[in-house]
Amino acid sequence: MAEIKCVGVVGAGQMGSGIAQLAATNGLDVWLMDADRDALSRATAAISSSVNRFEVGDDAMRRLRLTSNLQDLRSADIIVEAILESEDIKKKLFKDLDGIAKSSAILASNTSSISITRLASATQRPSQVIGMHFMNPPPIMKLTFIATKSLAERFGKITVCSQDYAGFIVNRILMPMINEAFHTLYTGVATKEDIDSGMKHGTNQPMGPLQLADLIGLDVCLSIMKVLHEGLGDPKYAPCPLLVQYVDAGRLGRKRGMGVYDYRKKPVTPSPRL
Repeated sequence: MAEIKCVGVVGAGQMGSGIAQLAATNGLDVWLMDADRDALSRATAAISSSVNRFEVGDDAMRRLRLTSNLQDLRSADIIVEAILESEDIKKKLFKDLDGIAKSSAILASNTSSISITRLASATQRPSQVIGMHFMNPPPIMKLTFIATKSLAERFGKITVCSQDYAGFIVNRILMPMINEAFHTLYTGVATKEDIDSGMKHGTNQPMGPLQLADLIGLDVCLSIMKVLHEGLGDPKYAPCPLLVQYVDAGRLGRKRGMGVYDYRKKPVTPSPRL
């Protein structure tokens, strides 16, 4: 399999722009694609600000190209999708990419929970489809795995390998813990502050599970729990009703200013004059 020199990234959100930045700062040419031009503008500003702090900005930004046209990814040696965590949407994208990408290209998914085998079934190159969530590239074919693992290591990442099961490794363990924290809050066992403080100090975690859920996004947590529930067929993975309720109410976490916790800036009450 040829050396990877050009990386395509689909999705200019936080994860996609981060992957594009890693590739560009490690000497690779990058195409960052998103149908939303505003998302591309936000990604460019975020990447530029970040790389300039490390004094590698000019070279990295010269290697980064932006596009809203999927066809521009035809020169990429590997294409990483980082879009909405929906199997149907991802499968449609992989089918489209299969018709655009060169025959030697690897198609990688940043999914944290969806079966790579099912995504690969949408293409005519299943042996060249792999998971590349940055904690977790599961092997599908030896050469594809080696090339993808080498790229992740070039990005300075520690890789771990998983078989193709719903949730893989980290989310198979992490999301049920977060879901159980919601159950603990839902049934009135303790306050959100005590749940987080207990887990943080009792298990030496950097933040509590409810705080982490807000950071990840409650909609993302709910989506992964649904994938686990459906993919593994065990009722223990059913999402907590409180998690569902929060997402239905638009309380998605830090990105919306309100999740389990309220992140909105409180108005400052002026001190009374003497």
